[in-house]
Amino acid sequence: MKKQWWKESVVYQIYPRSFMDSNGDGIGDLQGIISRLDYLKELGIDVVWLSPVYKSPNDDNGYDISDYQDIMREFGTMKDWEQLLLELHKRGIKLIMDLVVNHSSDEHIWFSEARKSKDNPYRDYYIWREGKDGKEPNNWGSNFGGSAWELDELTGEYYLHLFSKKQPDLNWENPKLRKEIYDMMTWWLEKGIDGFRMDVVNFISKVEGLPDDEPKPGKKYASGSKYYRNGPKIHAYLQEMNEKAISKYDVMTVGEMPGVNPEWARQYTGESRNELNMVFQFEHVSLDNGPNGKWDLKPLDLFDLKTNLTKWQNELDEVGWNSLYFNNHDQPRSVSRFGNDGEYWDKSAKMLATLLHMMKGTPYIYQGEEIGMTNVRYSSIDEYRDIETLNFYKEALNDGWTEEKALEAIYAKGRDNARTPMQWDSSRHGGFTKGTPWIKVNPNYKDINVEMAMKNPDSVFYYYKKLIELRKKNEIIIYGKYNLILDHHPEVYAYTRTLGNQILLVMCNFYGDNTEAELPADILEKNFEPLIGNYKDIQISRTIKLRPYETQVLLFNS
Repeated sequence: MKKQWWKESVVYQIYPRSFMDSNGDGIGDLQGIISRLDYLKELGIDVVWLSPVYKSPNDDNGYDISDYQDIMREFGTMKDWEQLLLELHKRGIKLIMDLVVNHSSDEHIWFSEARKSKDNPYRDYYIWREGKDGKEPNNWGSNFGGSAWELDELTGEYYLHLFSKKQPDLNWENPKLRKEIYDMMTWWLEKGIDGFRMDVVNFISKVEGLPDDEPKPGKKYASGSKYYRNGPKIHAYLQEMNEKAISKYDVMTVGEMPGVNPEWARQYTGESRNELNMVFQFEHVSLDNGPNGKWDLKPLDLFDLKTNLTKWQNELDEVGWNSLYFNNHDQPRSVSRFGNDGEYWDKSAKMLATLLHMMKGTPYIYQGEEIGMTNVRYSSIDEYRDIETLNFYKEALNDGWTEEKALEAIYAKGRDNARTPMQWDSSRHGGFTKGTPWIKVNPNYKDINVEMAMKNPDSVFYYYKKLIELRKKNEIIIYGKYNLILDHHPEVYAYTRTLGNQILLVMCNFYGDNTEAELPADILEKNFEPLIGNYKDIQISRTIKLRPYETQVLLFNS
């Protein structure tokens, strides 16, 4: 494998609306981010991934873009953005931007023009179809609920929207549209950014004819996803994008790709294929979904997690590259989801961090994860802001769910869990704003916040800082080969990494009880040093005893 800067980096995702408000309007902004850059420098991260800050009517919190080359007024100006880039680079931190080109906003000039008439020059920038027998052109459902089609009254045709009806899908079959996108990407790259995170980028190629799909029993609309995920021209489009824009710069790319498997990922990230550096896959964050999807709750099975993460580690080894994450703006907080956000909050937050950061791949930290922020339980649906959550709640009640059952699902899986404001200190609204926040701060901000974490040398924050430091000092953490051990242990996830004559041993107790595990004898014959752990003392023998949510990392030298 070639050594690359993005393989050796740790990425920190900023969701600007919820990070830091500088002007008291209750909405995080670019100047707010700038004011906290020394905090990120202290943490030690290498790259910031900035969720969308482009001009947007904000139907889907900025993922509906009305101008790709302007900044949302709530966040600031292009000058503010340029200052942010300058200040990041001054601190040795790179910046990757969110690229949202499966769809635009319906308020983008392209769509405003496209809907004027069927022969408008921009009409073919989007996907239009006539209805069938007075109904939608096909039976696909939107990822946000309801139909994936919206009738446009003026021309009498429907347009496709795989997400909100204010997010019409772009027609990648049109070479003029593709050129506009590559030119826009080049414009940002020329401004000095260091790469792109690409939103649902494996949706951009649709199967010709857009055929009907088979709906699940009792459902009006079908998924349709087999006709637009990893579509027939996806590799051609990504290779063209690479050739026309990305390959001319030393930058990183990561594609968000729901429904991708390791075989697909090897094609997307293979070093000789000139497509992407890595993908975000969703298999491991779907393991606690029941048969009816994410809102159908079931506990995580540790064997499923071991099997899944091991599959990705092994199948991309030497041919592709993994992204490592549990948290982002679309996922609930991992310490509440896979750990224990009560009695063992501190221990389980550190354990989950260790599990991921010691694997092969590029780790992604989502804002607040590094201080152990948790899920939130608002008392009323009126306090939620996320369009997906609100649509689910309405549909669930229509389907006969009780309000209590629907809220329990939202408490566990709702996207607003990740979008509550960053908890900076114990002052009002967690120090996020002097005004009224756009969404309520998690009430536990007085117990979990940055100020407290930075005063406590044993905090989750300093644990993350040490994980990042260890990565920079130990090449084995970046390039070592992964191997699962103790496969059948019901409570422990353990694996080794091997590079040259070194072996790294990572042990994680996933539960709140004491447990024991037999270590392979050949490992213990070598000299070792403890690298990191979430309990102060460590006792190593052939039988290792792990306390609740304990993690230990040992480095062996032969």
